[in-house]
Amino acid sequence: MKRFVILIAVVVVIAAALWMMNAAPVSAQGPNLDDEVNRIAKGLYCPVCPNTPLDVCSTQACVQWRALIKEKLQQGQTEQQIRDYFVAQYGQQVLGAPPAQGFNWLAYILPVIGIILGATVAWFTVRHWLVQRTGSAAAAPEAPAIPKEYADRIEKELKEY
Repeated sequence: MKRFVILIAVVVVIAAALWMMNAAPVSAQGPNLDDEVNRIAKGLYCPVCPNTPLDVCSTQACVQWRALIKEKLQQGQTEQQIRDYFVAQYGQQVLGAPPAQGFNWLAYILPVIGIILGATVAWFTVRHWLVQRTGSAAAAPEAPAIPKEYADRIEKELKEY
């Protein structure tokens, strides 16, 4: 009986989840044109302000660029066609990230190589320190043995104290 109740509860939860997926809100039914413009503008950089994405820059040039992006989207152009247009007009410096072609591959590969090399150097350095520490402890000379008469004298004085 208990298993039957659990089974019914699981079926009800699954049915409710499926029903909720069908009833998507209006905002989840697809991006509007302004969202599309902002998404494309986020990948382009302002020609006037250094290191400022086009979607947050408020200069007149950026306002015009966003209007141009919107116009091109209304004409049916794809995001890649719009990016290609801006690169043809202003050069690759307008792109937020360089395309992974030719010399630009270094921008993607060098950080990974640097992390791997840094981790390797750190590993060898720590390993060397540990070997050096354990090696120096093993190589330390033993303390010389105390002569019997001194040991007896120390014992005698400790008993008197």
